[in-house]
Amino acid sequence: MPRLNPFAHSLFFFSLLAKLWAEDATTRPNILFCMADDWGWPHAGAYGDKIVKTPTFDRLAKEGVLFNRAFVSSPSCTPSRNAILTGQQFYRLEQGASLRGTLDRNYPNFLFRLRDTGYELGHWRKAWGPGNFKTGGYKEHPCGPQGSFEKFLRKRNPKKPFCFWLGTSDPHRPYVKRSGAKSGIQTGPIRTPLFYPDSDEIRNDIADYYFEVERWDRDVGKAVTLLREIGELENTIVVMTGDHGMPFPRCKANLYDWGARVPLALRWGTRVAKGMRLSGFVSLTDLAPTFLEAAGVDIPPEMTGRSLLSLMRQGEEQDRGFVVYGRERHTPAQKKPSNHGYPSRALRTVQWLLILNLIPERWPVGVPKGATHRIDVFSDCDDSPTKSVILGLKNDPDKKKYFDLCFGKRPAVELYDCNKDPDQVQNLAEDSEYSELIETLRGKLVAYLHSTGDPRFTEKPVLFDKYPYQK
Repeated sequence: MPRLNPFAHSLFFFSLLAKLWAEDATTRPNILFCMADDWGWPHAGAYGDKIVKTPTFDRLAKEGVLFNRAFVSSPSCTPSRNAILTGQQFYRLEQGASLRGTLDRNYPNFLFRLRDTGYELGHWRKAWGPGNFKTGGYKEHPCGPQGSFEKFLRKRNPKKPFCFWLGTSDPHRPYVKRSGAKSGIQTGPIRTPLFYPDSDEIRNDIADYYFEVERWDRDVGKAVTLLREIGELENTIVVMTGDHGMPFPRCKANLYDWGARVPLALRWGTRVAKGMRLSGFVSLTDLAPTFLEAAGVDIPPEMTGRSLLSLMRQGEEQDRGFVVYGRERHTPAQKKPSNHGYPSRALRTVQWLLILNLIPERWPVGVPKGATHRIDVFSDCDDSPTKSVILGLKNDPDKKKYFDLCFGKRPAVELYDCNKDPDQVQNLAEDSEYSELIETLRGKLVAYLHSTGDPRFTEKPVLFDKYPYQK
């Protein structure tokens, strides 16, 4: 086979770039990616939540596509965001698989891929992280320069398309106590999940969370208004989502729906059908290949996510019958001086949730006392009024079940019927009636993990517990 002339190869590459840069702006979409911090499903009006007010999200869903079953790769900030940037499952990203890790510069980053073909980049507030990107080989922020969206629009080259990551710290804790009730949110009708007791204190805590969700929704609304005012909205892909579930016990950093399922809406002018509701499974790892395909950029073969463009344009349900996600270390929540996490993997179908807790002798939310993390009591769960209420039930024989569900040790296998038990509190794994089903689901999960290179299910070295927690 004749060798390719490197000079000719370079000419071809640069001629391709020149062609992309010269294309009319209407053919290459802008991208506004809006991600909240700790905003979980189903806390938006478009999903039927009658308490929280999310007019921006609801309008994006009405004018675009609403995804009913969107899941993160891992319910922890850094690995979730790394998975989105790279379009890959979190466990493939080495130090990037854990909170306060890094991101190796050699993993494809969809933002930099776009930049290499003429896009201008920017981000505002929390985008990548938390962690130290320099230890991964980055000399600049993985999401481009930081600054407000308004300032970015003023300074950008209007002849170039852009990709902007609009971040926030909402609705991450801490909250101003009773801020929700003081803003007018009615706490009485708030539904608490079945793993919490009936408690006015918890409903008020959820109202405070809702207050910050509403503030986040307004921030995105202002950005969409800016796009509309400068005539760029119809040629902009606007995505609005969260990085994992709400910062409450048995939610964030957990593999139940309350931790791993997130809101997701996408609007793109006339390029996708308006008012479409899709119930097929999607992973936020699908966003990177979706953005690249929309921009006419090749999708790297390393990406485990799949583009959603054909799905949205044709209105068909994706043929994916399940979604896979998991976790390693959230905080260093085990006994001092351990840096260990709580490795687990999950497979979610329409009806079933299977969770494999790979080292069940460890505490799933951290040790009861003496963790390496500064929060030394169940440190994988943020301190909060809700946490305090449930910790106070440990010695109450009538309500100890709530403590056990939120903080107690868990078996190696968990199985939940999500149709009959949407809050996922009745573990069926010990019932022999489900043993055959468990083996079938386990087989699918293990096959997927093996095929996608999970070190815990291949011959690769397992180093997750050895990676540093970078401040």
